[in-house]
Amino acid sequence: MSGLLGRLGGFAFRRRRLVLTVWVAVLIALVGGAAVAGGKLNDRFTVPGTESQRALDTLSTTAPDAAGATAQLVFTAPAGRAITEPAYQPAIQRSLESAGAAPGAVGVSAPQQAGLVSADQRTAVGVVHFRGDPSQVDKDARTVVEGAADPAREAGLDVAVGGSIYRGGEMQPGMTEVLGLAVAVVVLFITFGSLLAAGMPLLSALIGIGTAVGGLLAASAVASVSSTAMTLALMLGLAVGIDYALFILSRHRAQLATGMSPAESAARANATAGGAVVFAGTTVIIALAALTVIGIPFLSVMGLAAAGAVLVAVAVATTLLPALAGFAGERLRPRIGSRAHTRATGAGADSMGARWARLVIRRPVVTVVTVVAALGLIAAPVVSLREALPNNGSAAESSGQRQAYDTIAEKFGQGFNGPLVMVVDAPNGGSDAATEAAAAVRTLPNVAFVAPPQPTRAAGQSVVVVVPATAPESQETSDLVHAIRDDVARAVPGADIAVTGDTAVTIDVSDRLAASLLPFIGIVVGLSLLLLVVVFRSIAVPVKATATFLLSVAAALGATVAVFQWGWGADFFGVSRTGPVVSFLPIILVGVLFGLAMDYQVFLVSGIREQWERTRNAADSVVEGTRHNARVVTAAATIMVVVFASFVPTDDAVVKPIAFALAVGVLVDAFVVRLTLVPAILALLGKRAWWLPGWLDRRLPKVSIEGAQDEDAQERRELVSA
Repeated sequence: MSGLLGRLGGFAFRRRRLVLTVWVAVLIALVGGAAVAGGKLNDRFTVPGTESQRALDTLSTTAPDAAGATAQLVFTAPAGRAITEPAYQPAIQRSLESAGAAPGAVGVSAPQQAGLVSADQRTAVGVVHFRGDPSQVDKDARTVVEGAADPAREAGLDVAVGGSIYRGGEMQPGMTEVLGLAVAVVVLFITFGSLLAAGMPLLSALIGIGTAVGGLLAASAVASVSSTAMTLALMLGLAVGIDYALFILSRHRAQLATGMSPAESAARANATAGGAVVFAGTTVIIALAALTVIGIPFLSVMGLAAAGAVLVAVAVATTLLPALAGFAGERLRPRIGSRAHTRATGAGADSMGARWARLVIRRPVVTVVTVVAALGLIAAPVVSLREALPNNGSAAESSGQRQAYDTIAEKFGQGFNGPLVMVVDAPNGGSDAATEAAAAVRTLPNVAFVAPPQPTRAAGQSVVVVVPATAPESQETSDLVHAIRDDVARAVPGADIAVTGDTAVTIDVSDRLAASLLPFIGIVVGLSLLLLVVVFRSIAVPVKATATFLLSVAAALGATVAVFQWGWGADFFGVSRTGPVVSFLPIILVGVLFGLAMDYQVFLVSGIREQWERTRNAADSVVEGTRHNARVVTAAATIMVVVFASFVPTDDAVVKPIAFALAVGVLVDAFVVRLTLVPAILALLGKRAWWLPGWLDRRLPKVSIEGAQDEDAQERRELVSA
């Protein structure tokens, strides 16, 4: 692998114009293809095969009004006035008629018809029914509905527009992402001491992420791609794109500082650091692709989209970056006497990394106990983790959908924001069975309202709308769904009863994700043990790496629960409403953080192992191995944390907690675990850290992440000329 990457780096350096032209052409072709294809993102969170989804699919044919998306127009009269006054009724009617003309609308329910006039007579809710799920309601339809509120507003009413046609938030890249990139440039400049060198990783990463995003937009014309998948790919592709280029460019400049020619160094850096990048990227790709085994379509798309972005980042780092190095040539060589030259040649004062390593291994037991206790404390909130998909109650407080949600909750009760749809199929006695089922539901706890059964187009089939007394994301509402499925089904034995609606679909998705988490962690843990045993020829190092990885995940989840569920620091992080954590966040966090943790594990511990093989001194190996790699890992982790953190201020209720969890996870894993806890554990274990049974050693394949380190100058020249 190292030889192939070396030849690839040498080719890219020599044929730099060709390589750059190819990448720019690919970028233009994908972005242009996406514009021509006209694809659109689909934010449908469903799990085929669940009871709620099967019932929803049936109703799409037999009762489109009950199965489709809805828009809500919430009319509120001024203080001291009643919404039922004759002066307001014509305006409300005109608004609803205009909204009913929106593309895809199949019907309108007036406030009196739906029974949605508040007890104080100040608020009324009109409902517009659409064909299909919310992902099939386009922006033009939402624009028409929002514009339809004008007649009511002109009559003096306050109108908020909400409903399931809106998501809980909307991703709007802005100044925070730009500031994140600016901070990344500053970190790169401090690391390299050169604006030219600092700009190269950023340029290559931007070309890579442009290519990945263009490809996803083009794919959205023929496949279902969610905006969350796109944002995850953007975050991860940008972060690893900068990091992978940083690792290779750091090796290139270090070799230039020792006197190596630019062409030779580019090939050698690609053969060594490039090999580590390929290994690290492969682990991230495998972990993200493993999301497909869970069998949830939208999660599979998220995993594959992010994996594709990482694959592009690896390709860019190992081809485009050497080409850019060819354009820069001698200008990347650190000046003699500069800090960059001093660090690269090992002259001068001891490095911060070495001093830190000596500090943490001076009393390794104290370090291990302190770090584990601190991370355990941060992880403690995870025991109260609750999961759900976000709704309009998680949107920004200034948004119309949030105002509509809050008004309905205040005037009618929280459950009216998430009604349940009970489908009763009884061919031999449909109306009687539906009446019995409705009566049985009224006896259950936590029920605010049960509407009379309504027949559908199918013989013997009726729908019964059930309004819980609690919010859609509450545990009590989830308990009610399961009670209807169990208790009511037993009370009406002659009927087939199913519960659906947006709230039931969300509950089923969350239940399936929760059940998939432990098996997925098992896959990731097993993969990490296998890979690390092969790479490090050790039993203790893989076990230690896996255990500390799980500690990082627990700490990131604990911090996320504390902020987004408990509300600690919610105002500081712009959390508009606390509640359950996004249901697929834990699985995404495990998949992404596993790959990133392996990055830092490989870059740090491979250096420590190399020193161990040379000196057989555990303490010195930790110090010297950390000396050479800590600075680059620190810079890479800082950039990644900044990139993820720059997405936290978004109003998107899905992206915000994922970005926060990833930022905390990388921060903890890189600085607390890999740079502090791991050196202390290795020093504590001593030579036992590198023990491997002889029989296993003979059977394992030989893998060298960065290639042979002792090639002579002639071999390196052959890499360049090959």
